Amino acid sequence: MGVTIVGCGDIGRRLAENYRAEDVPVRGWVRSESSRQKLSEAGIEALACDLDQTCVSLPVLTDGSLFYFAPPPSKGAEDTRVARLIETFAEIGQPGKVVYLSTTGVYGDCQGAWVDETREPAPNVDRARRRLDAEQRWRDWSETSGRPLVILRVAGIYGPGKLPEERLRKGLPMVSEAEAPITNHIHSLDLVRVARAAMQRGPAGAVYNVCDGHPESMTRYFNRVADFLQLPRPPLISLAEAQTRLSPGMLSYLGESRRLSNRKMLEELGLTLMYPKLEQGLPACVE
Repeated sequence: MGVTIVGCGDIGRRLAENYRAEDVPVRGWVRSESSRQKLSEAGIEALACDLDQTCVSLPVLTDGSLFYFAPPPSKGAEDTRVARLIETFAEIGQPGKVVYLSTTGVYGDCQGAWVDETREPAPNVDRARRRLDAEQRWRDWSETSGRPLVILRVAGIYGPGKLPEERLRKGLPMVSEAEAPITNHIHSLDLVRVARAAMQRGPAGAVYNVCDGHPESMTRYFNRVADFLQLPRPPLISLAEAQTRLSPGMLSYLGESRRLSNRKMLEELGLTLMYPKLEQGLPACVE
């Protein structure tokens, strides 16, 4: 039945091109007609389907490979989009296997401790609660349908078109390194390889932290990106001052600190990352 990628944005498009290079049938689902046209222009079969509404004339999914990359709604603690899609399986058939792109934010604030997949999720913001809700909905589906599921808990993605260039050009501040949380990253091109390996080799019920295994402070990350782009480093402020000068979204990220282990991902999926460190990955952010 081929491959279906729900939420076929940048990562999905790269994954689709990866499959197409091997003549594997692949279809992308996107939210808008304009996004569908962009995929079609790139030679990727595409379908426009807004999961906030009831989609009609959906293609049959029976026994195909399904990647779910679509973001959850912007509000609330539930992922109603995943719920709506799973409901449609009664009409369009059960996929043979699902790989769900979640976030390492489900772990919440770990105060800089090392975290592997055995740690219990403890999200402390709604953006992460929505992801955990989706994970559970997919688990319930897997248990009921008997079809395998693999969950990828993904760290911060960087890569071509995915650097904080606009933020740096605006000169927005960052907290001092002494007060900055520890963050984790994965290059977008490595993420594509991980997703495909998870579909091919990931055992049913597996959960993987997807990161390069080299955590660092958020401030150091921004400084290194600024140096690479030959832009001024962000001005530094105290964490107390940040409460009134930074956006609620950025403040929520500043409130979480963890060091992620990727050992399970590398060992079980048999992967060697192309960009295990930022100094290798940044030059591969230019296309």
